[in-house]
Amino acid sequence: MTSLPFPLTPEPDEASREAGRLLFAGACDFVKGVTTMEALPPADRIEVCFAGRSNVGKSSLINALTGRKALARASNTPGRTQEINYFALGPSRYLVDLPGYGYAEAPKPIVERWQRLLKGYLAGRQTLRRAFVLIDTRHGIKSVDEEILNLLDRSAVTFQVVMTKADKVSQAEREAVLGQVRGALKKHPAAYPELVMTSSEKGLGIETLRTIIATLT
Repeated sequence: MTSLPFPLTPEPDEASREAGRLLFAGACDFVKGVTTMEALPPADRIEVCFAGRSNVGKSSLINALTGRKALARASNTPGRTQEINYFALGPSRYLVDLPGYGYAEAPKPIVERWQRLLKGYLAGRQTLRRAFVLIDTRHGIKSVDEEILNLLDRSAVTFQVVMTKADKVSQAEREAVLGQVRGALKKHPAAYPELVMTSSEKGLGIETLRTIIATLT
């Protein structure tokens, strides 16, 4: 029997799970928000970044991962977050919250500035180990997501798709969307070959994602 492409990441073993728990049990502090490459903090540790379109649940996921209610601030206004926000996760990791994308309402000059900053960051940050691209389980991959997936391909940055809001759909709907996502990812050489299914509200997949971040080298 042929195995599915892009399977869900298996449950972590005890040692890996403990590494994730310990990492996220420690301090996680906001470092700075930057709007230029020159303002990035020193590249002195491993970092992972989170990308996603409007209302995909990025802030909620970061808050669930870190166990803090308002570390990453959600906004009801599309396009409000216009900075790359850095969080120090202990002495060994940066969590990086990228500006959201797909805001049709945002002024064109702002969109162009975001794109330049995003391209510069993805192409030039040597300590970036993985990009987590958040995809809403209710909707799957849309054309606006394809833009950033193509950018990650061109930048040779490994990205892993994290499905959000898995609790908002039925099992049948979830499987249908997973089929669409798996099909779309086949054409992206930078895609990491496992998916992570999450729900920030229910805690689904949070331990798994913590483990992945803690065990990157």
